[in-house]
Amino acid sequence: MARGAGGSDGGTATFVVGLIMMIGGAYLLLNSIIVRPNMGLGAVAFSAGGFPVTSGFIMIPLAFGIGFIFYNSNSWLGWIVAGMSIIALVFGVIANMQLQFARLSVLDLIIILTLLVGGLGLFLRSLRAG
Repeated sequence: MARGAGGSDGGTATFVVGLIMMIGGAYLLLNSIIVRPNMGLGAVAFSAGGFPVTSGFIMIPLAFGIGFIFYNSNSWLGWIVAGMSIIALVFGVIANMQLQFARLSVLDLIIILTLLVGGLGLFLRSLRAG
């Protein structure tokens, strides 16, 4: 006898349908989220020891790190300074993002949640034995 999804008898069609529903629901959910950056050159990226570090302030060591790299590409100090500055910029941008839902009707939200959670239920049911 052929074994289905998760080693159980049958369940392959349930597995595929559940997986498609989960992927569709996750896509629609993530597609309905609006990401708004809240950061400019004067915005506070993060605080270090109670001292606010702005994104413009992070550009100073980045510029020096890039200068070190152009002067001597083997300069480990330049690579470290530039790399840490880029990491600080990325961290600051992520920390200052605002996430919000797009305007959805209740029907849209119910469809998205039904696809996501119903697909997860079908997917998990196809994996259980018997």
